[in-house]
Amino acid sequence: MKIFFMSDIHGSLYYLEKAIQLYKEENANYIVILGDELYHGPRNPLPEGYNPQLVANLLNQHKDKIIAIRGNCDSEVDQMLIDYPIMADYSIILHNDRRLFLTHGHIYNESNLPNLSENDVLIMGHTHIPVAKKYNNIFILNPGSISLPKENNPNSYGILEEDLFQIKDLEGNVIKEIRM
Repeated sequence: MKIFFMSDIHGSLYYLEKAIQLYKEENANYIVILGDELYHGPRNPLPEGYNPQLVANLLNQHKDKIIAIRGNCDSEVDQMLIDYPIMADYSIILHNDRRLFLTHGHIYNESNLPNLSENDVLIMGHTHIPVAKKYNNIFILNPGSISLPKENNPNSYGILEEDLFQIKDLEGNVIKEIRM
């Protein structure tokens, strides 16, 4: 199984269209969205192509393939536009005999780890900074942001296939990777 990870869309139709195209090119089975789907948030600039309604429409076209969690910029009113659940603070999926704890990062993060076992995986967004590392016997992964990257990082997404997690820029170039 191949899973496509993205985070921090922040209402950018321009970057979401690129991400959906990459999801198709990667031939991934599912999309995991790690929060902050529609709203840009008061601390962020408006991203290129800001159009929350059309972002919701495009995401809804893939609703049967999306697993999503709530980011700090997501609200109940956003759920009114989106046809799949987005209001959970975390989700857990199993992959290759380990738990993947999916969260945005504003509640659970490297400084506030959930209860995980050795070699489990925390996958989060929120910081807009790509991360692929092992910390205290837990894998910490962040695909970065597709629309508003920080600290001179490129716009990016993640791919998990078998035991390899890769973070790629929007041209498909690997910028970080880790085997789990």
